[in-house]
Amino acid sequence: MKALIDCNNFYCSCERLFRPDLDNQPVVVLSNNDGCIISRTDEAKKIGVGMAAPYYRNREIIEQNRVAVFSSNYNLYGDLSSRVMDTLRYLVGEQKVEVYSVDEAFLEMDGFRETGLYNACKEIKETTEQWTGIKVSVGAGPSKVLAKVANRLSKKNKLESRGVMVLQSVHEIKEALEKTYVDDIW
Repeated sequence: MKALIDCNNFYCSCERLFRPDLDNQPVVVLSNNDGCIISRTDEAKKIGVGMAAPYYRNREIIEQNRVAVFSSNYNLYGDLSSRVMDTLRYLVGEQKVEVYSVDEAFLEMDGFRETGLYNACKEIKETTEQWTGIKVSVGAGPSKVLAKVANRLSKKNKLESRGVMVLQSVHEIKEALEKTYVDDIW
């Protein structure tokens, strides 16, 4: 089994880590030279702030809704990414972590019995969040693609999944794929 750990709204989460007063408030992070929106919180998404859109096209909605705006800080994001990845390596072992991007890593989860896989994923999520302050979602499945699908669905249904989804049975996999558009399959 594979698991995908994905940091939620990573750049925004990094900024919020040092500004807890912004929890539950809309936040966006801008690209180099503050040209485009490259990260946004769920609250910013809900009010209609577009992703990868030029900042000037969203300026009115951002100002009307008092969205916190940050210029990108790649040194900070790199440091916090390293902390997340180091935490994952500590939890499952160096050889079982494949860093996929600054905010994602695949974990090899074959050492866990199927009955304990959900609890292991939940513990990885909780420990990573506690040790780093960065919120993460965890999806697990028999392949990287299905782990990615599980992760996406765990984010889509945060209240129901609590940020962890494991696809093991044929029924669970079929149901998850039926909820996923072909364009959304990685």
